[in-house]
Amino acid sequence: MTYIGIDPGQSGGISVIWADGQAAAWKMPETEDDVVEMLSELQSGNELFAVIEKVHSMPKQGVASSFTFGQNYGGLRMALAALKIRREHVTPQKWQKEMGCMTKGDKNVSKRRAQELFPKIKVTHAIADCLLIAEYARRTYK
Repeated sequence: MTYIGIDPGQSGGISVIWADGQAAAWKMPETEDDVVEMLSELQSGNELFAVIEKVHSMPKQGVASSFTFGQNYGGLRMALAALKIRREHVTPQKWQKEMGCMTKGDKNVSKRRAQELFPKIKVTHAIADCLLIAEYARRTYK
């Protein structure tokens, strides 16, 4: 089984943990076509299971940014559905608790935890959460 972790949003990312334990992560692709291409390449010869962070608009977020965020989230969900990739949605609180990194909004907490778990990867804020979500998937959905 190959596990995919998705942190939706412009500053999020997509990561993968292959059956042999190797991991890789990328900042969020710029276009919907790029997302579909990436997921299709990962799907080639692999049985995939994806976990996408379950998100919603934030109280102080503007109307335009909420709309864009919702569009991106819906596009990611549709890409997974169109490619028939099995998936689950998980709240930030649930995966953070399981991964031992309750951030309370501080991205440095998840970045540190991801770097501990994936020392061979140069972890950035863009990919920290998606790596932890993929590891959450690996641990939870074996």
